[in-house]
Amino acid sequence: MELICREVDTPRRAYEDPNLTEDDRVLQNLLNTEERYQPSANYFGCVQTDLKPRMRAVVAQWMLEVCGELNCEEEVFPLSMNYLDRFLCVRKIVRNQLQLLGAACMFLSSKMMQTTPLTAEKLIIYTDYSITQDSLMAMELCLLSVLKWDLMAITPNDFIELILKRLPVEPVRANIVKKHAHTFIAMCCTDCKFMTYTPSMIAAGCIGAAMQGLVTPGMVDSELLQRLYEITNIEVDYLRACQDHIEQIVSSNLSSLNPEEQQITSKTHPVKEQPTTPTGVNDINF
Repeated sequence: MELICREVDTPRRAYEDPNLTEDDRVLQNLLNTEERYQPSANYFGCVQTDLKPRMRAVVAQWMLEVCGELNCEEEVFPLSMNYLDRFLCVRKIVRNQLQLLGAACMFLSSKMMQTTPLTAEKLIIYTDYSITQDSLMAMELCLLSVLKWDLMAITPNDFIELILKRLPVEPVRANIVKKHAHTFIAMCCTDCKFMTYTPSMIAAGCIGAAMQGLVTPGMVDSELLQRLYEITNIEVDYLRACQDHIEQIVSSNLSSLNPEEQQITSKTHPVKEQPTTPTGVNDINF
């Protein structure tokens, strides 16, 4: 009998396992391990002499656009940014290699997080053919070498479900909060200032910011922060500072959200004009 292999059009995800989401040991292990994958926030001054923070911002926005256009899983972009930052903390590159590195990070991250990973051909198209398949493969090998094949990094996405399970939020409302928290995490990944925050702090801050636009019966902001402290053991002042920073970046990016997201977040965040971001990084005069 002839076997026909077809490309999987619909993403396949594992069912939620309560043995993992409800076990405090899983959360504690993540909290104890997350700093292992925390990139240094000052690599622009110590390692990278030809790169500037604004260049990272442009490439990160391009990577986010590509992940959105290709319907990547929500974990792909944060993980690819973790790869990019960890690489730049160790290996010096020049500015015309940055987009190639970003493409290699998405290429590798999609292999870790998707049933159907991104193809080299599609990534080459989205770079406007500024890279080749050989250069992409070579950068992927270099990336693996620098990261020492330690690819299952902890990102803010890993904490979202674990934190929500420990908050008094109805399942339907929790799904809305989760959706917006993932959107806010993607925004945070494009801003290098958030490299100073741990993944758990960003996740808690994104959940707090997402819940600001929702009416949560019996819970005010101070109570929510206290519950997040009890869950993550992160000081309330740090959680509040991170959440305030997230709300600022959400406010500045609100005009780029879809109407449903705007309806939720506009209750607490004023709309500001969002500058358009070029799709081609090579069009930017750094």
